[in-house]
Amino acid sequence: MATNDCKPNKQRAGVPAEVIFNPNWWFKEYGIRFDESFYFDRECRIQNDVKMRSVLYERFGIGTANPAPRPVIGSEHVAGGFVVPALFGVMFRFTEGEAPWPVARQLSREEARALRVPEIENTWPMSRLIEDMDWLEKQFGYVVGDFNTDGVLNTALHLRGQQFFLDLQEDPELVSHLCTVIMQTQCHVAEYVRSRTGACSVGVNRSIVNVDRAIYVHANCSVHMISPKLYARTLLGFDCALAERLRPYGIHHCGNNMHLFAEIYARTGAVFYDVGWGSGVGRCNQALPEAFLNLRLCPMRMLVCSADEMRGDAERLLAESGRKTRVGLCCINIDYGTPDANVLAMLAAARSWA
Repeated sequence: MATNDCKPNKQRAGVPAEVIFNPNWWFKEYGIRFDESFYFDRECRIQNDVKMRSVLYERFGIGTANPAPRPVIGSEHVAGGFVVPALFGVMFRFTEGEAPWPVARQLSREEARALRVPEIENTWPMSRLIEDMDWLEKQFGYVVGDFNTDGVLNTALHLRGQQFFLDLQEDPELVSHLCTVIMQTQCHVAEYVRSRTGACSVGVNRSIVNVDRAIYVHANCSVHMISPKLYARTLLGFDCALAERLRPYGIHHCGNNMHLFAEIYARTGAVFYDVGWGSGVGRCNQALPEAFLNLRLCPMRMLVCSADEMRGDAERLLAESGRKTRVGLCCINIDYGTPDANVLAMLAAARSWA
């Protein structure tokens, strides 16, 4: 197995910083289409990967010049995922300028109780992607990339819809069964992909390449919608089980309240945390002193604010962290129309933080 050719970015003098552009930015700026071919057409994936890496270097100084084609199975330059929910039959809609978006299955209690861990090698979309991995490895000798494996709560909501919030309060038996099945499926997918490519969560947030490419990052996007007390009582155990099986482990919390969960998250022993914009960075630093804190800027502010304001946002987050090391910046899903100067201001703030 070989790793990919990702090399340190040109702005790496200070602390690391990463940017991920929304599909509508790529589509409107460069004509990259996010229909099913982006994810399932081997040649299209390779061509788009070269184009995206070239753009990021030429326009923002990120990555390496003149990138060569590589055998990519999952893009490292978009956020969001569909593989694990799709393994349970969740339908996704693919459009030219958007990330895939799910149609919740709204399973009955009986249907949810009947779910079992799928055989990923024989279930779409993993069956299709594994076939691609085999072909790419024969042609190139190795495979690059991974998939966002979603999160336990995220996928449960795809399967049960809003009813799952009531389940958390009223139906512990169903919660235990459904979340165990989801968690074990996440493990199977992550372990398989990591065994083939050396990574399993760059598709959640590529900032892990600045810490350890092998980190598994659990996507806790929806956790901010419940209380810390309810999370600790119902879902923390699944984070701990994932951490035990998939170390090195990280948590993605894109909500604005990670400081309320930080002390609870510490029980997982995670080495990487994605800290959502609006969270109390200082409190996260106090609760998680040894872990890497990846501080997220707001893509809406990146769109509408000035370059000076964006540099101020970046410097404020870094100052609140109280750190010079084990910290980095990112901005995810940067929208079409965002001024380049704003992106460059964030990167400059990262470069000068020492």
